[in-house]
Amino acid sequence: MYQDTNSPVRDVERIQTGVRMEKRILKVMKAIAEYHDLTLGDLIEGIVLHAFEGKCAFGPESLERIAELKKIYDLDLDANASHKLRERKAGTRKRV
Repeated sequence: MYQDTNSPVRDVERIQTGVRMEKRILKVMKAIAEYHDLTLGDLIEGIVLHAFEGKCAFGPESLERIAELKKIYDLDLDANASHKLRERKAGTRKRV
């Protein structure tokens, strides 16, 4: 992730939240947060702030790492799937 070392540090109020998300997406996000030595919350904040400005939060090296992690965690979803995800009913498993 890009970091602007010239900007002043900003004090913010954070709250605890619970969100549900696709399991493999979360695995990749946790791994990329660890790679950048960030908390998952810091990573999400950075991604969202970049998205709000229409910018990509990751540089070429991070995007390569994300592609590798997607393969490791068998994440075959892309942005086109974002509005087409439906949660499986509890107790059902994906057939292989």
